[in-house]
Amino acid sequence: MAEVRAAPAPSNALPLQVVRLRHPSRWVAVGVVVLLLFLLVRTLITNERYQWDVVFGYLFTDSILNGLGNTLILTVIAMVVGLVLGVLLAVGRDSKNPVVSGASALYIGLFRGTPLLVQLIFWFNLSALYPVLTLKVPFGPVLASGSVNTLITPLVAAILGLGLNEAAYMAEIVRAGLQSVDAGQTQAAQALGMTGRQVFSRIVLPQSLRVIIPPTGNETISMLKTTSLVSVISLPELLYAAQIIYSRTYEVIPLLIAASLWYLALTTVLTIGQGFLERRLGRGDATRRGRAG
Repeated sequence: MAEVRAAPAPSNALPLQVVRLRHPSRWVAVGVVVLLLFLLVRTLITNERYQWDVVFGYLFTDSILNGLGNTLILTVIAMVVGLVLGVLLAVGRDSKNPVVSGASALYIGLFRGTPLLVQLIFWFNLSALYPVLTLKVPFGPVLASGSVNTLITPLVAAILGLGLNEAAYMAEIVRAGLQSVDAGQTQAAQALGMTGRQVFSRIVLPQSLRVIIPPTGNETISMLKTTSLVSVISLPELLYAAQIIYSRTYEVIPLLIAASLWYLALTTVLTIGQGFLERRLGRGDATRRGRAG
């Protein structure tokens, strides 16, 4: 069999040159961004109307810190209420009982379909509809009774408005996470003799958390900022505390900047925590895939 040889390269052949692909538009974009950042920093430093000395003077005052504490309390309580009730609504939404499923769907549609600000004002003015709340046994004696104006304080109205509204959104998040788990895995676990509780805690929940955690983190960050809406019902959270001060001193911009700096700091901390949880869940998923491979 004849041997096939490659033809020798001509002696006068030039070596190949690698030419890097140029992206002039990238440099233009970088130049525009750098210019805008320079102008922003310049105006922040040179414009005396920002009154940075006033901003940092108010940043750690007692009224601002008390408002910050109320903001954190509202965020935690509203998210706990929203998460617990959201899980119940998600389970009810997927129930085979049409009454339970319909009631859950009605709740979600009602609270998602009306503005949160309207809901806060509604709860704050609940006494216009029900001046007195009474707890009694049907056709029996009265167990407890009280004035709604006394029971529904601004704090209670804020928790009801924020928590019940958040539950409608968390219900859809939890429901999407539960539905993301393949039904075949649940059937296989049941075939192996696992109980319903074991299937949920060992199969469904660990996998659904990877879908539930990221939007829940986003909802928590959003809730932190949404608490500023309760200023309309005179609850002294962070924004309302700043409003009280600048209504007296007329230093509107410095107080708004001070409140914004606290919001920015807290959302940064929550974002870092969310990223840590997502990486931890992702690492566990990668480990399981490696073992399976």
